[in-house]
Amino acid sequence: MKLVSVNVGWPRLLAWAGATFKTGIFKNPVEGRVMLRTTNLDGDRQADLSVHGGPNKAAYCYPSEHYAAWNAELPDAARTWGAFGENFTTEGLLETTVSIGDRYRVGSAVVRVTTPRLRCFKLAAKFQRDNMIERFVLSGRCGYYFSVVEEGEVGAGDEFELLGCESPTLTIAEVNRLYTAKSPDRETLQRSLHVKLLPESWRMRFRARLADMDGRKHDGHTSPV
Repeated sequence: MKLVSVNVGWPRLLAWAGATFKTGIFKNPVEGRVMLRTTNLDGDRQADLSVHGGPNKAAYCYPSEHYAAWNAELPDAARTWGAFGENFTTEGLLETTVSIGDRYRVGSAVVRVTTPRLRCFKLAAKFQRDNMIERFVLSGRCGYYFSVVEEGEVGAGDEFELLGCESPTLTIAEVNRLYTAKSPDRETLQRSLHVKLLPESWRMRFRARLADMDGRKHDGHTSPV
C-alpha cells in the first residue's frame, strides 16, 4: 500500500452547460514532500467549502488501479495523476478493502478514512461529458476521503501503514452502494447505523431509507427505493 502521487491545485474558472464557476477539481502532481494539515494540503484549495475540503475531507484519495478502466472507457481520458481531482493517488487501497475509520500512517502524518466521494457535476464539467456523473456512479470507482489525525509531511512513494480499524464498520464500497443504489441491502443499511464514525448526515439518510422500506413493506409495496 503506497502513495503514488500527491496532487494539489488552486481553484480556477470552468465553463459548462452555459454556466461559469470556480472549481478546485484541477490537481497536478507535485514533487518533494508536502505538509498535510487538518483541512488540506499546503498548496491546495477547494472552491466550495460546503461540500469539499474541511476536517472530514482533508484529502481525497483515488486508487491508481482505476485509471486503466477509465482510459479504456473514455477515448479522451486524462492520464495524469490527479485527473479525478484527487489529492492522493494510491496503490493497494481499493474501495472494497478500505473501511470507515481505518487509520494509516503515511509519511509523518496519520490519517483516517471518513466517507466515499459523492457524485459532483464538476466532474462532468472537467471531462466535458454529459454522462460522466452517471458513469462515475455506476462504476463504483468513487474514491474516498481522509481526515487528519496527526499533521505531517507526505510525498510520492510513502508507504501506508495500517494502525487500526473500527468495529463495527463497513467498507467504502458498501457505504457507497447504500447511498447510490436504488435498492440498497437492508441488512447492510441496519449495520450502517452502528458505525460510530459515519457522519450523522449519512446515518440520517440511511435511517430514512430503512423507514421507507418498512413503510412500503407494511403497505404491501415492493418497488425499489
